[in-house]
Amino acid sequence: MGTLVIVTIALALIFDFINGFHDAANSIATVVSTRVLKPQWAVAWAAFFNFIAFALFDVHVAKTIGKGVINPAIVDPMLIFAALLGAIIWNIITWYYGLPSSSSHALIGGLSGAAVAKVGVSGVIASGFIKIGSSIVLSPMFGMLLGFIFMALVSRLLFHAAPRKVDGWFRKLQLVSASLYSIGHGGNDAQKTMGIIAVLLFSVGKLGTGDKFEIPLWIVLSCHAAMGLGTLFGGWRIVETMGMKITKLRPVGGFCAETAGAITLFLATGLGIPVSTTHTITGSIIGVGAVNKISAVRWGIAERIIWAWILTIPASGFVAAITWWVGAHFTR
Repeated sequence: MGTLVIVTIALALIFDFINGFHDAANSIATVVSTRVLKPQWAVAWAAFFNFIAFALFDVHVAKTIGKGVINPAIVDPMLIFAALLGAIIWNIITWYYGLPSSSSHALIGGLSGAAVAKVGVSGVIASGFIKIGSSIVLSPMFGMLLGFIFMALVSRLLFHAAPRKVDGWFRKLQLVSASLYSIGHGGNDAQKTMGIIAVLLFSVGKLGTGDKFEIPLWIVLSCHAAMGLGTLFGGWRIVETMGMKITKLRPVGGFCAETAGAITLFLATGLGIPVSTTHTITGSIIGVGAVNKISAVRWGIAERIIWAWILTIPASGFVAAITWWVGAHFTR
């Protein structure tokens, strides 16, 4: 196995670690901001459920990433290396500024940018790109709708209950909802790196034969372990934005947001759609906050997040394209 292939696999696992680090806030923001768990316990809780997700989902999302975004025939180690570097650089930039952008779409942008730099737009599979692009809009909207519905129903059902009792009930229930969301997060996000490693090995003849595209267990476990470790190191900057700045949450709101997000992720993972866990939980939190009144949502913060979403694919794609061009120029 060539040096560049080994380095690129290592870079993919680093990306997965950063994904867990960057997106830890998605799993724990609500449970920390409602003070159900302290940050150090929350990240350990999320990391555990990120890891065990491998036992609950098939690898449909990994296959979508591996064969459904760019033409597998153009894949080589330099293209994957450039795609990963583009995604990592964008993740670090958005982490530094506390913006909950999508690691998933940074990876999609990186893949697309490197493919376009190599062979032009024909390297991108339009149907797969449109499918993923649609999820940018649909996943947060679906999470927002579910979050709004759940919060409205719970508020109506428990209207006459004492606030202290409600807080007590939902502090316990939030442990369940946070677990489910972390499983959904691990199940969807870890598979994206699996797909990257698998298509890389497939391209150099080290995995599968003919058109058969399989994901070995060692890749599955490595990616879940890297993501779990990344989550353990969590990102407080983004936790603060997600759980405290968008809207003020109580345990009942945290439960509704996490449950809405978990349902969205379970459905998407089952369908093989690589959605953004960041977009999903942000939409869910906004839906919960909007139940009380629209002004309860800090729309200025939400606007910054939306701009980060819009810029993620082109920005990571641009960095990946430049990386591929430089790498290809010096390896001729």
